Amino acid sequence: MSSSAVSEAVGIDRSSVTAWIRSLGLDVVGTLNFERIGLGQSNLTFLVTDEAGHRWVLRRPPLGHLLASAHDVAREARILSALGDTVVPVPRVYGLTQDTRFTDATLLLMEFVDGLVVDRMPVAESLTPQRRREIGLALPKTLAQIHAVDVKQCGLDDLASHKPYAQRQLRRWSRQWEESKTRELPEFDSVTARLAAAVPEQHELSLVHGDFHIRNVITAQERGDVVAALDWELSTLGDPLADMGSMLAYWPEAGEDTAFDFAPTVLDGFPSRDELASTYINETGRDAAALKYWHALGLWKIAVIAEGVMRRAMDEPQNKAADGTPTVEQIDGLVRMATQVADEAGI
Repeated sequence: MSSSAVSEAVGIDRSSVTAWIRSLGLDVVGTLNFERIGLGQSNLTFLVTDEAGHRWVLRRPPLGHLLASAHDVAREARILSALGDTVVPVPRVYGLTQDTRFTDATLLLMEFVDGLVVDRMPVAESLTPQRRREIGLALPKTLAQIHAVDVKQCGLDDLASHKPYAQRQLRRWSRQWEESKTRELPEFDSVTARLAAAVPEQHELSLVHGDFHIRNVITAQERGDVVAALDWELSTLGDPLADMGSMLAYWPEAGEDTAFDFAPTVLDGFPSRDELASTYINETGRDAAALKYWHALGLWKIAVIAEGVMRRAMDEPQNKAADGTPTVEQIDGLVRMATQVADEAGI
C-alpha cells in the first residue's frame, strides 16, 4: 500500500469500512486498499482494491458542514438501483450503509466500470479528433436515453415534486447561494430575477440527471459510447431540457472564460454547442427555443455550485480536489456568460 494512498483516504476508517464490505458477501481477497480518485469537489470517491486485483468504487459525502439536501449518497444509490434494468448505462450498486459501527457518514459501494474518463486535458489531447467527436455526440444521445425512462415503471415517480421544475430550481439554488456565498454579487442577483421572470411553460416531467457533463461519464476504451453515467446525487424529476442546458453550460468554446482550468471541448474534433443541441433535439423532438433558457439557467446554477465548492474548500481544506478550487474571477465569468446567453435569448 503506497503512502500516498494512505494519506488520500480521508474520511474513511479502513478497518471498519473493510468489515462492512466483507459483510456484503463479495469476493474479497486479503487486505483492502482505499485511494481517493477523480477530480470531483462534491462527494468523496475512492477506488477500493483487494490483493487479487478486484476493484470497487466507494462514495461518501464531503467532510465538514453540509447544506440541507446536498451530497445525498443514499439518493444516488436509490437512483442507480432503479436504473439497473433500463437502457441507461449505470454502475451496479453493491451496498449502502449508515451504520455507525462502520462509518460516521453514508457509504455507497458500487461497481468499478472500466473505461475512459475525459477529466484531464492530457486525456483529451491524447484522443484523435474522430474519437473526440464520437464522445461528444454520445453525450446528448445518452441524455435522450435518461429522459426516456418511465419513472413510474422503475419506481422513481416519488423521487421529487411534480411541480414546475424551473421555479423549484430557482428557489433551491438561490437558497444555496445565500447559504454558501462568500460576497455580494449584484450581477448574480440580476440574472436570478430575469430567469425567474421568464420561466418557460413545462410540458412534461422526466428523470433529470442534474449534473451531466463530460467528466461525469465513462466512455468505452476504444469508442465514444457512454458505458456509465455517474454522479446522480443531484438527480430529480423535472424538465428534461434542464439537463441539456446544463451540458451546454459545461461545454466552453474557443475564446470563452467559463471553463476554469479544464476546457477539452475547445480541441479540434469536439462538436460545437449547436451540434450538441441539434443532436438532442433530433433524438427527442423537444423545443429548441426553450433550450436557450435552460442554457442560461445552467450557467447560473454552475456558478452557485462553484461558489459552494469554493466555500467548502475555505471551511475545510481536506475537501479540495486535485484540480484546485474555483476562484472568484472564474465564478464571476460564469455569471457574465449567463447574462450574455440570457440577452441573446431575449430573457
